[in-house]
Amino acid sequence: MVAAGLVIGELLTPGMFLLGPLALAAAAAAIVGAFAGGLVALIVFVVGSLLSLALLRPVARRHLRLPAIARTGTAALVGRKALVLRRVDQVDGLIRIGGEDWTARTYIDDEVFDEGSQVQVVEIQGVTALVAE
Repeated sequence: MVAAGLVIGELLTPGMFLLGPLALAAAAAAIVGAFAGGLVALIVFVVGSLLSLALLRPVARRHLRLPAIARTGTAALVGRKALVLRRVDQVDGLIRIGGEDWTARTYIDDEVFDEGSQVQVVEIQGVTALVAE
């Protein structure tokens, strides 16, 4: 039960990768607790938490900070320059990123970019690029 709660917490706090390792330790402790006493399960949780945090968290955090050249998919578009093809505002727009046309909206609500402007991709949400100067 605790492991499931920690997994949900991890999903709701992307980028930290703190609760995931604790969820693994909680799951291991639950399995051990089913066969052994509570003290043994507590020891498994503490040791499992320390090991998973020490071993898994640094690997996950390194992958979050990949350089732009190593990114793939839509993550590779973040930070790239784009040309505005149709006026971009907080509701609608069209841009060209590296030869591909994307629907776009402004990242900051009050901004507006006219046709022919250069913008930078800040984020991709589904099939829409969020852009800023």
